[in-house]
Amino acid sequence: MAKREKGGFWVGVAAAIVYPMSFVLGRHRMVHGERIPREGAALLVMNHISHLDPCYDAMFVHKNYRVPRFLGKHSLWNVPIMGAILKGAKQIPVYRGTTDAQQSLRAAHEALAEGKCVVIYPEGTITKDPDGWPANSRTGVARLALQHDGPVIPVARWGTLDLYNHYQKKFRPFPRKTITHFVGEPVDLSAYRGREETLPLLREVTDLLMGAVKEHLAEVRREPAPEGFYGPRKA
Repeated sequence: MAKREKGGFWVGVAAAIVYPMSFVLGRHRMVHGERIPREGAALLVMNHISHLDPCYDAMFVHKNYRVPRFLGKHSLWNVPIMGAILKGAKQIPVYRGTTDAQQSLRAAHEALAEGKCVVIYPEGTITKDPDGWPANSRTGVARLALQHDGPVIPVARWGTLDLYNHYQKKFRPFPRKTITHFVGEPVDLSAYRGREETLPLLREVTDLLMGAVKEHLAEVRREPAPEGFYGPRKA
């Protein structure tokens, strides 16, 4: 049996909250979870469709014997109790549009350099696509992916939008939904490593990674994915 990565007290607190809540609200289905490395650095690239995603994604990563390090909006650190858990579990606050914005990427780089499992939502927020397909993404994910040798793994998740749709203000816990995680093969970035990290290159790598996520999402949904990504481009 694989050895579970140790997370400490606050990860245990988070697990005690997330596991029961997630079980009550939905069934969990995982496809190719064995593709998540049991040790060493890994960057998980995921789509974002609901504010409930982090709960199920944290459980998904934890079930695969790893402790997830999420990049999340810094304002969440100001929420009572949640902020203490996020800080104690060593999650990574994202300061968008401030002088501390680059600090978020530095912290993610440090986590990967230390052999941690980092989870990133390149879209930056939940997609506004009415059908839940990925939106255009920020290029920070490409910087992380290219500057580390660990595997970059696309993961598609589906089901949380049926449970809670923020834009339609609909929370539908019954009947219980099935939340699916589909883990893809690591993306081969060898053709891009060692090249100057220009904006066009970073955009190409970002779209390559999110394209893989979109393809796996289409497999889960059993329907063809649309061309391109929803909304305006974000650097």
